[in-house]
Formats: sequence, structure tokens, C-alpha cells
Amino acid sequence: MSDKKRISTDELLALLFKERNLEHFLQRNESVYLMTSFSDYLNNWCKKHLEVPEQVIRRANLEKSYGHQLFRGKRNPSRDTVLQLAFAMQADLAEAQEMLKIARRSPLYPRIKRDTVIIYCLHNHVSLVDTQIILQDLELPLLGGREK
Repeated sequence: MSDKKRISTDELLALLFKERNLEHFLQRNESVYLMTSFSDYLNNWCKKHLEVPEQVIRRANLEKSYGHQLFRGKRNPSRDTVLQLAFAMQADLAEAQEMLKIARRSPLYPRIKRDTVIIYCLHNHVSLVDTQIILQDLELPLLGGREK
């Protein structure tokens, strides 16, 4: 498969179900598995938006050394950390879902109450601090906090 031709997930799945030889399928479709690293995504975002990692780390309310490890690719973020960064980067819902995918974390799902709140806040450009207040008021786990 050519890098020039993008294939939808549904199309890829249909091709997989028709395939008789998994090895051949994987070889022919190698390009669809290549995804940027989360650290590359963060660094490219900073370059594009003329920001330095320290600003994003601070706005995400992350511990400084841990944040820099994320930007250097030395650590992998939790789902909540990805979401904190999404708020710090003023991402919309689609961008946040893309960040979760790149970090290989589960997407936000509107049938989960906490996720519904986060989706609403991302969609309405609510700040991280105000999102945390809403989560606390609803007695839901805060971003970066322990799950109940």
C-alpha cells in the first residue's frame, strides 16, 4: 500500500477479513502502522505554535522533570497525562482524541460520565483548572488523580 493513498480503518478491516495470509497482509500494509511518537507529536506541536515545552508542562500541571521526560520520549504518558496536555495545548475534542491515539491510550467515550465531562470541557474550551473544579463538584476523579 502506498503512503500516498490513505485508507480508512473500515477499509483496512475489510481487507484484513478477506486476507488468507496474515504475514502478507502485514507486509503489504506496513505503512499504515507507522505513527509518529508521542514525544515527536509534542515537540512538533511546540514548534508549530512557537511554544517551549516548559510552558506546556506548567499549564498541564505536570511535575517538571516528568514533563521533560515525556518531551524527550523517555516516559510514556498515562491517559490522564495526555488529557492534561491536551487542555494545556488548548486542543479541541478531535485533537485530544488524536493525541490519545498517538499515545496508544483509549479514546474518550461519551457513555462514561467522567469522559462526558471531559468531552464537554474540551468542546467548550474550558480550562484545565475549571475542568478539575467541575470534576470535583461532580465527585468524579480529577485528571492526574487516582481513579475511584
